[in-house]
Amino acid sequence: MAERYPFHAVEKKWRRRWEEEDLYAVPDFEDKPKYYCLEMFPYPSGKLHMGHVRNYAIGDVVARFKRMQGYSVLHPMGWDAFGLPAENAAIKHGIHPHDWTWQNISFMREQLKQLGFSYDWHREIATCHPDYYRWTQWLFLQFFHRGLAYRKKAPVNWCPSCATVLANEQVVGGVCERCKTPVVPRELEQWFLRITAYAERLLQDLDKLTGWPEKVKVMQRNWIGKSEGALINFPVVGREEGITVFTTRPDTLYGVTYLVLAPEHPLVMELAAEGRREEVSRFVERARLLPALSRTAGEQEKEGLFLGAFCRHPLTGEDLPIYVANYVLMEYGTGAVMGVPAHDQRDFEFARKFGLPIKVVIQPPGAELDPDTMTAAYVDEGVLVNSGPFDGKPNLQAMEEIVAYLEEKGLGKRQVTYRLRDWLISRQRYWGAPIPIVYCDRCGIVPVPEEQLPVLLPYNVAFKPTGESPLKDCPEFVNTTCPRCGAPARRETDTMDTFICSSWYYFRYTSPKEDKAPWDKTKVDYWLPVDQYIGGVEHAILHLLYSRFFTKFLYDIGLVSCDEPFTNLLTQGMVLKDGAKMSKSKGNIVSPEEIIEHYGADTTRLFILFAAPPERDLEWSDEGVEGCARFLNRVWRLVRSLIPVVQGAGEPAESLSPPNRELRRLTHRTIERVTRDIEEFGLNTAVSAIMEFTNGLARYCEEVRPEERDPGTLREAVETLILLLAPFAPYMAEELWEQLGKKESVHRQSWPTYDPKLTVADQVEVVIQINGKVRGRVMVAATATPAEMEEAARREPRIKQLLAGKEVRKVITVPGKLVNFVVG
Repeated sequence: MAERYPFHAVEKKWRRRWEEEDLYAVPDFEDKPKYYCLEMFPYPSGKLHMGHVRNYAIGDVVARFKRMQGYSVLHPMGWDAFGLPAENAAIKHGIHPHDWTWQNISFMREQLKQLGFSYDWHREIATCHPDYYRWTQWLFLQFFHRGLAYRKKAPVNWCPSCATVLANEQVVGGVCERCKTPVVPRELEQWFLRITAYAERLLQDLDKLTGWPEKVKVMQRNWIGKSEGALINFPVVGREEGITVFTTRPDTLYGVTYLVLAPEHPLVMELAAEGRREEVSRFVERARLLPALSRTAGEQEKEGLFLGAFCRHPLTGEDLPIYVANYVLMEYGTGAVMGVPAHDQRDFEFARKFGLPIKVVIQPPGAELDPDTMTAAYVDEGVLVNSGPFDGKPNLQAMEEIVAYLEEKGLGKRQVTYRLRDWLISRQRYWGAPIPIVYCDRCGIVPVPEEQLPVLLPYNVAFKPTGESPLKDCPEFVNTTCPRCGAPARRETDTMDTFICSSWYYFRYTSPKEDKAPWDKTKVDYWLPVDQYIGGVEHAILHLLYSRFFTKFLYDIGLVSCDEPFTNLLTQGMVLKDGAKMSKSKGNIVSPEEIIEHYGADTTRLFILFAAPPERDLEWSDEGVEGCARFLNRVWRLVRSLIPVVQGAGEPAESLSPPNRELRRLTHRTIERVTRDIEEFGLNTAVSAIMEFTNGLARYCEEVRPEERDPGTLREAVETLILLLAPFAPYMAEELWEQLGKKESVHRQSWPTYDPKLTVADQVEVVIQINGKVRGRVMVAATATPAEMEEAARREPRIKQLLAGKEVRKVITVPGKLVNFVVG
């Protein structure tokens, strides 16, 4: 039986050796160019899945490649360790979130080491460790002192049965996932970060991010949602205060026939007529339970109620009915929308359903709309009609004039709004960073002094079956003294959104043991920004947007010297099996540890990198894994068979025979291809090039007699194969490198370089066609002229026979590729 790669023994040997030599530790400063390679850190759920393996394998290839290119590479790993799953585990299994989390971290760390990822474990962080969340709390205070962290009432999901607040992910189909009780909205005082103060910069600076995928930038632009338009005041009949509406279409103002308020709008219940309040209240409760996305979806049925109140059109003086409707969101504009059914499709559907008037104010070129026969809203350009002094003007041109007229009359003003809303960071649960605030009856809201940080999470708490945060019922945590006056005070029992923890972790990696500040600024300025960030596209909006916000704030207060955290971004695709994302519920999970046990870490890594381009989804294939295992076994046998020949061999000879010259060309051409492919994230094609190189080397060994082989050329090919394979299959490459007699790790070698002159072929294969059909092939010099190509083609015996007695009307040549004879 052919010798097989003994991966169990090799992996065990080199894992121990790498740890003993501290191979991947990186100094804080080196006399080399720096490169910060970072994959999004995982939540310690207990086991790595194949999505993790793919993310980290991609990053590891880049980190190893850059080290070999002469960079000082920062490649750290840590744990996004706070969050709801740990708390759910405490309730379900009776295990404390602290214990559950650290057990999982220990298990997942071992898995990452088993896969051979080149992390500097000296820099490991966990966001649930007091040494980390002390600085999370410190950063919160920096926002607070500058007016960017504030408290206000906001709606939450409330379960009456559990008597607790639920996160959005705990509400399934409008009911509590734990007890199935219908969830109701409730107003609570909550903490926010004023991300809207940075909306314009976050939007404009997307143009700086030339190394980001355009689709991610589009998603962020849409999330920020800049809209330019006007604020218009509609006086409410019988009240002094009016309703302010934001619109991006002031040109349609004369077409307003009703006003609509979001269910969350504070005036809804105030404006509801006496006999309608109960019905309106029920409607509001029902509408608020619907997800925002479904409320605004085009196919969602438009529902609403007349409040029994009217407002006055600011320009015509007409009385307009006021409705509450499910398709209006409080998060957009002012939470009030002017209904223009002739020129907005949602308004059109609502008006048709409730029998509201439709008034055309824009006529399309060469046509005339009739409101009684319209089947859809007209939303394109045209000429204004029924618009008072603006009749006859192109609607887009009239926009500015109408806004100027409103400003002149004091009825409205120009306004820029954003879809982006301030970041709600309060979480009514235990396993998170405590918010460093106390409440004093004398002093009000008081920040915890920085020297008293961290505010520690207590360990001895009681997890109730309801799942309500244990902090509320933990007197030793809640009861404290006011830092200002010394009177009895109460701690804030909300903890922070875990996105806070992940919005600054990449700074902490530069100085994870620093205890006087969240980081050493000289180290942050050396390493940041991150040169390459890698993670799932599902984080394209929130995590990446929050990280950009944090970085800009920290730049403004002088703590960092960059205002964007990530120079280049790669969003890798998902790992699928049987056409679906791997999940326990679908029963299509493939366990990394099972594959590692059966095939080894190198095969696992190689398949996940070879099976698809990084940015696309990858379909799992057992046959593909087996194929990668066969390839590595072939490399193992081939290289080991050549070691006695190439050990001690010198440089390639200056004058080489054609087979040796061709092997040398293949070596340098493969270096060129693999280098370019890794730099362009074509990792699958890089592996393919290495496979083709292996086949070429094996073919050379089969076809060229030992006495005709040039030892220097063969040595160069074998060493190159190992060096190119090192980022992809680090264990095998290390073992083969040592067996070659090398004393220093393969991962400390320089990346091979190629000579462009040696990548050009001496000869090329030319296809011969007759009337467009392939009839043969011939080898010619790579520099052959069209005439020389034709002559070589005519000399081929089969072609000579096929052309005999025929008139050649035309000869078409494509240099280095094709000769086509057109015959009568």
